[in-house]
Amino acid sequence: MVKIEAVVVRDRVEPVMDAVTERTGHVGVTVLEAVGHGRQPGITHEYRGRVFESRFLPKALLVFLIGDELAEAVVETIVDAARTGHESGDGIVWTTPVLEVRHNRTGLSLEAVEA
Repeated sequence: MVKIEAVVVRDRVEPVMDAVTERTGHVGVTVLEAVGHGRQPGITHEYRGRVFESRFLPKALLVFLIGDELAEAVVETIVDAARTGHESGDGIVWTTPVLEVRHNRTGLSLEAVEA
């Protein structure tokens, strides 16, 4: 198994999830709100007449647990669907090998449940 984590612009969460489901058939995802920055320096916003500068940009962290055979296809799909066309700030995707996944309720492995 592989854990795929993707930091994406908040507006791209639904398109990414829809694209992964349509292209690969995988439906499970965990979505977390996140803030951060890379090359893009931050944003300026106004609240009650005061201007605030924030070095962090609002993002979302998507976490997928995928079988090895689908991992590359899911990564490619995320990269394509997360692209906004802006010069920077679309986020990143990375993978991590996973040794074991078990359901809390049954104690069964994910592979046994999905089989």
